[in-house]
Amino acid sequence: MISVKQSDLYSEVLKELNYSFGNVYIFNGFVITEIKQGINVSWENHAKLIAEDVSCYLGTDGSDLVYISNRIHSYAVMAADWLKFFKSNYLLKAYYIVSSSPHSKLNLMVESLFFKNKIKSFDSLHAAVNWVKKGMVEVA
Repeated sequence: MISVKQSDLYSEVLKELNYSFGNVYIFNGFVITEIKQGINVSWENHAKLIAEDVSCYLGTDGSDLVYISNRIHSYAVMAADWLKFFKSNYLLKAYYIVSSSPHSKLNLMVESLFFKNKIKSFDSLHAAVNWVKKGMVEVA
């Protein structure tokens, strides 16, 4: 697994947001997050701040963005907190998870119980980004 900073994608970053719990890279039409090892991602402590900062920078509710979770580290997500994301009037065009972990399929199934749309998984960051750039954002 490769980080955005270690890839050729880094030159396309419009804005980089650095938090104590991870980094967010804003691109034209999509956002990539990389959360640090061992973090238990919750709406109150992490996701709300990311959503507010990205929304403020881009002036969007997210409905025109693809969110890519580049899971280069092992961490937990409070899956039920997706409900708080949507209740706060944020949206996403699509949600992609990049992971090579054998547990990623199970995590994806749990998150999909609370995420309003479908989630697509990828084994590489470049595959996910290429999917977005080709306009193939629908998740089947």
